[in-house]
Amino acid sequence: MEKLIKHSLDEAFRTLKRFMDDPETIHAIGSAIKLIVNALNNKGKVITCGNGGSMCDATHFAEELTGRFRNNRRPLPAIAINDPAHISCVANDYGYEDIFANYIEALGSDGDVLVAFSTSGNSENIVRAAFKAHEKGMKVVALTGKKASRLAEIADTVIAVEHEGFSDRIQEMHIVAVHIIIEGVESTSFFSASEKEKANAVKQSGFL
Repeated sequence: MEKLIKHSLDEAFRTLKRFMDDPETIHAIGSAIKLIVNALNNKGKVITCGNGGSMCDATHFAEELTGRFRNNRRPLPAIAINDPAHISCVANDYGYEDIFANYIEALGSDGDVLVAFSTSGNSENIVRAAFKAHEKGMKVVALTGKKASRLAEIADTVIAVEHEGFSDRIQEMHIVAVHIIIEGVESTSFFSASEKEKANAVKQSGFL
């Protein structure tokens, strides 16, 4: 068991190192931050989607915006497509391939951002969601496991984790990217003056 644990930690470390060393990583994450901040500053919102574990990542992303990450600030508009009633309804009446696209058709607006998670980059329902988002005038940020994929071809920004193993390592890097994106969003102008003063006071006290 000790050998298994060490091997898993080593694999996670090597995956992170490759992700960090990829010159496109910083640019892609920075681009995602800019797209999201621009949307929020212009009264847009963020919609997120993914399958299975990626749906959990998409939900995590949205709650960090509607709640908070590290500092108090106003709630930011974000929705994860994870309503089981909607998903089962659309899957039953139309097909699983349309569960995300139909939601975006209903609630997506020009100026919004879709953050789409797919470790393969080829999940049909995610690809259709990206197409629908562009039809609605939305930008698309993709978190994938391949730079070359159907989703990557559509997206405005692609955060790709090149890894030939199982999807768990890719999803771990996606969460790293999610936290950096949220930190980047929180570093902009979404704090009130009083909240900024409180945050600065805490930092100066040495607690952060």
